[in-house]
Order: sequence, then structure tokens, then C-alpha cells
Amino acid sequence: MDQELINFDEVGVSFANEQIYDKISFDVHAGEFVCILGPSGCGKSTSLRIMGDLLEVTTGEVTVDGRPPKESWRELAYVFQSPRLAPWRNAIDNVTLGMELRFDGVTKSKMRKHAEELLTMVGLENDMEKFPSMLSGGERQRVAIARALSVDPKIILMDEPFSALDLNTRRKMREEIVSIWEQTGKTIVFVTHDIDEALTLADRIILMSNKPTNVMEVIELDELRPRIIDDSGVLKAHKKKLVNLFRSLEPGYEEGT
Repeated sequence: MDQELINFDEVGVSFANEQIYDKISFDVHAGEFVCILGPSGCGKSTSLRIMGDLLEVTTGEVTVDGRPPKESWRELAYVFQSPRLAPWRNAIDNVTLGMELRFDGVTKSKMRKHAEELLTMVGLENDMEKFPSMLSGGERQRVAIARALSVDPKIILMDEPFSALDLNTRRKMREEIVSIWEQTGKTIVFVTHDIDEALTLADRIILMSNKPTNVMEVIELDELRPRIIDDSGVLKAHKKKLVNLFRSLEPGYEEGT
């Protein structure tokens, strides 16, 4: 985990005379699971758009795998809040779609075999021929995760991927994404507004302030997984501090919102 894959160095972002980022600096190392946590509207997802060369910074510098984002986009794959599956393609064809769009010269049979392996990894070995309308919300997100893995990225960017799911499904998906991360060794940057989610998943939490946004704190978490917050004095202390901070940053904040 010593290789630096992503670096934000005093990054500023402005839109229409509004300053969004104020000299944000942080890094992400190879193999890390990093959660970007902050109040609503602070620009958490903006960081992912910058990494993926979907948004240019106003000041400062960003590198991904040692290069500017416009040169390193092939090292990335996305999982969004919405699975964004093609409704006319079944699960396996949605996974191969990622490979079709990114790779040249790979045979259909090789892509299909790889898609089968990935769908098995995410627990959908019996659902490969199902169309998105036949899958639950959690199952559709598993397909989206398999599609992201299919292009063999170094880094997976996840933008609140479980926020639209019910509580029990969210908890199950958190366990599954940790298992997938441990199996693949990918670097994951995971945006969330959920304190419990960040404490359950992350090696490090990058806590963002209100706009103009800066990094308030970086929290390192060494607790073994799977984590149960109420069973850990360290995690409970972090949660108490974060809840109090969120209440100061976001009037009306309630846990679980």
C-alpha cells in the first residue's frame, strides 16, 4: 500500500464565481479502500469527476497513476448510485459491454468467459441470463460492479452505490464489496454521506467540510473486518465525533439520512 495512485495537491475548483474547492489535498495509495465522507452538497462526487477527467480543476494539480487524469482514464472504472445497465441486455451481456467499449481485439468467447467468472464472484452465477428488470436493486448493483471489474482497472470509483437500496440490502452489499476488494486487490475510492458506511468499509476516511470545501481530517482505521461499530470502542468514538461534526456542518442532520 505504499505506491501513491491518486494525488490532489492544493486543488481549487470554481463554477460561475462560486468557489467549490479550497486548496484540497489528499492522496490514495495502491490497494487502499478510501471513503470520501462529507455533508450533502460539499462536492464529494466532484472529486471522482476530477479523477476521471470529467471536470478540470481551477488551481492546483491532480495526478492519477502518476499522470494527469486525461492520460490515465483507462486505469479507472465507475460504479454509480444507479446501476446504469442496458435494459435490453441480460446480466452477462451488460458485463461484456464494458469490455466491448474499452478493448479491441478481444474475442467474444473470451469476454463471455471473463464475464461469467465475475458474475460468479459477485454471487450471480444463477442469474447470468436475466435482464435488469428481473433483478433486484442489489443484484443490479452486483452486475454494475462486475462490469467495472471486467475492464481490469487499477482504481474503482464508487459514487454512493448503495444509497438507493434498503437498509438490509445496503448492509449485505457492504460485506460483499469488502470481500470483492479483498479478492481483487483493487484500489477503491468510495463516496458516501453515511458515517456508518465509511466506518465499516474504509482503511481511511477523508472528511470534507462545507463549501468552499477543504479536507477537515483524515481518519485512519486499523480495525479488522468485518466490523461492528457497537462492538468497538474505537469505532464508537469515531462515530460520536463524526455525528457531532455533521450536526455542526449540516443543520437538521440525523443519523442514517
